[in-house]
Amino acid sequence: MYKTIQGDTWDIIAKKYYGKEKHIDILIQVNTKHVDTVIFPAGIELTLPDLPEETKDENLPSWRD
Repeated sequence: MYKTIQGDTWDIIAKKYYGKEKHIDILIQVNTKHVDTVIFPAGIELTLPDLPEETKDENLPSWRD
């Protein structure tokens, strides 16, 4: 569970907790009640699911992982 602070956005939360902004889709999928929120006010409780195991493609450049 994560309680938002004023000014949080989906990408900021994803970067803070998962290390990469690209995981916003996972956050949104489990927090559909807030799908239309762009900038969060303080105090909104969001579920932070575990990330699925990712298979890293050895052929991708390091900046694409």
